[in-house]
Amino acid sequence: MPDLPLVDDYLRLFIEDTPLLDTRAPVEFAAGAFPQAENLPLLTDTERHLIGIRYKESGQDAAIALGKELVDGKPKKERVALWAQHIEKHPDGVLYCFRGGMRSQIAQQWIYEETGIAYPRVKNGYKALRNFLLEQLEESIRKIDPVVLGGRTGAGKTLVLKQLENVIDLEDLAWHRGSAFGRHLTPQPSQIDFENRLSIALLKHLYKGNEPLLLEDESRNIGSRHLPPVLYERMATAKLILLEATLDERIENSIQEYVYGALQEYQAAHGEAEGFKLWSEYALNSLDRIRKRLGGERHKQMRGMLESAISHLKKTGDANLHANWIKILLTDYYDPMYDYQIKNKIERIIFSGSSKEIIDYLKHGK
Repeated sequence: MPDLPLVDDYLRLFIEDTPLLDTRAPVEFAAGAFPQAENLPLLTDTERHLIGIRYKESGQDAAIALGKELVDGKPKKERVALWAQHIEKHPDGVLYCFRGGMRSQIAQQWIYEETGIAYPRVKNGYKALRNFLLEQLEESIRKIDPVVLGGRTGAGKTLVLKQLENVIDLEDLAWHRGSAFGRHLTPQPSQIDFENRLSIALLKHLYKGNEPLLLEDESRNIGSRHLPPVLYERMATAKLILLEATLDERIENSIQEYVYGALQEYQAAHGEAEGFKLWSEYALNSLDRIRKRLGGERHKQMRGMLESAISHLKKTGDANLHANWIKILLTDYYDPMYDYQIKNKIERIIFSGSSKEIIDYLKHGK
């Protein structure tokens, strides 16, 4: 059998979005992975666990023998067939296991024996790719020229980001809208996945020429994911652009995002009736999570408004009543925090204006 190809140009793999065939067990993939990877494991979680026990009790040779026993026959045929399907879809891809060792070597060998395709294997596997991204993350953060887009809650900062280039949407990478009502239906990526996505996004930005990079103003945490300290510190001293919006505009943006947008997510996943029920629970639970900060009386008042708005929306399809509790949330909860924080940022402001004015300024310098 010929020597099968080995790949160690990690930067190219991420810059070019090279399809990745991840042969690790599902539990390993869930703990941390890359956005362009598909998990088609050599071993199931149970098989991996049993082999690990055998390794501890009887050593490597016994563990290898058990692995062959568990995967031989039908499991092998099924797994090779899945790999072959992946390769047919992604002939330009590569495969790896955790350290680039036995599992990925076996997968590469079986693929060659079955298909005649010498599918490349990543040198030193997932661990090398992860370490590369971690090393590059801090280096990339030091190289970028960040500009931060700030503004009051509901001003529509994310809508501005979507209309511009040289942007990294941190909330999208963290899969959270960055507020008390910011949870999506599907869970956030793991912290490892968030860091991987961020590092890849920064590498692509630098590869394109390292123009000034626009980032939305964020706290240290986006939901349950935290920004790398180096990035947070860079953003805390970066030039600042402030998005201005009227209270009515902010209320309307909030209704679109947290009522219509979030409801659509739930109904797309669970159907109209069940989706509405689950969205209602999400909205009420989100308000309850900030009860202490709102105070008992104000929380009670707002919860009553929210319940009435939900009932009205269900009966009529009209979300206008949601403006009542959202107005209080913005003016009594978020605005005082914003007013306090902006006092320490005045000297960093280089421009402020409406969304159109900011877009014109960033695109054309006017």
